[in-house]
Amino acid sequence: MSVKGIVKKDKKTKRLIYKLKPGDIALLSHEDIDEIAAEALIKSRVRCIINTEKTMTGYYPNKGPLKLLENGIPIYETDDKNIFNIVEDNKIIEIKNNKIFYSNKFIGKCKLIKKDEMLNLYDLGCRNFDVKLNDFIDNTIFYAKKEKNWITNKIKLPKIETLIKNRHVLIVVRGKSYKQDLKAILDYIKNKRPVLIGVDGGGDALLEFGLIPDIVIGDLDSVSDRCLRLCKEIIVHAYPNGYAPGLKRIKENGLKAKIFSSVGTSEDIAMLLAYDYGAELIVAVGTHNCMIDFLEKGRKGMGSTFLVRTKIGSKLVDAKGINKLYDEKLEIKYYVYLGLSALLPIYILSMLHFPIKMMLNQISIHIKMLIGL
Repeated sequence: MSVKGIVKKDKKTKRLIYKLKPGDIALLSHEDIDEIAAEALIKSRVRCIINTEKTMTGYYPNKGPLKLLENGIPIYETDDKNIFNIVEDNKIIEIKNNKIFYSNKFIGKCKLIKKDEMLNLYDLGCRNFDVKLNDFIDNTIFYAKKEKNWITNKIKLPKIETLIKNRHVLIVVRGKSYKQDLKAILDYIKNKRPVLIGVDGGGDALLEFGLIPDIVIGDLDSVSDRCLRLCKEIIVHAYPNGYAPGLKRIKENGLKAKIFSSVGTSEDIAMLLAYDYGAELIVAVGTHNCMIDFLEKGRKGMGSTFLVRTKIGSKLVDAKGINKLYDEKLEIKYYVYLGLSALLPIYILSMLHFPIKMMLNQISIHIKMLIGL
């Protein structure tokens, strides 16, 4: 099997997505490719993937690689991590007989991953589930104890311009089923007009639906420049020591941002921001709330998330998976009932008003003549 195309590379798949065009070869370094990354790669319509890490380890049940294969995207793995230093973006790369060629020169070996291998590793992940769950719970409890003072003490919030007090707040993370869930609550958004907070790429998720984020918050490694320019306010997530990697990007783009120094994930601090500024209700879409979600992010526990949700739980509505409560394919009988209910007022009016009754009778006769009754 031979594959040839333009290569795009990045060790962070969520950054690589913004560079990809249909037909590109994606060079990445992503152990256990998660479902969200897989869906983004599928949407990008890449020709194939070259991964310098194990696409699936069997550490936990991971459906991402299987989705790629089911959508006809070949996956190649290579142990030669030096390829990242050799290859440049927008150059031609070719895979022939499990060998990688760049500028017509051999640069490394690779292996085409078969679906049977992925299925075996997925089964292994399922068998490992209970062991990993035990480890995950231990890690969560350890860090929850270690960080509990952070959540019980007063948190130093950045001063913001967006009015949150007594309003609904919608926090969007680009997690599993975010598109379907956002679509399911569009009427709620239209009617309630909540404050819109995008966590990193969640800002772009809002833009996909024509919604401008009031706030984009996070380390800004997976949000587009367009979103940063359009949003009304930017908050950069910094480490407790004040170091904020995302600030460099803000300065490079000539933008302004506030700093929020805190432990926890970016979605944790987004929820705390909304809660501590007096939100009436916090609705979350696409957030991470279970072991698989966190393992896919490379996190071995969810201590900070457990603490945050324990604190704000009375105001939090987790809308993840809400789309599953609605069946878009209404049965035909509902359309019949709808049509009959619409005709009912006309029927009643015709019975009360003789000229209308005569007109409807004439229409009925013409229809019968047309269809041969």
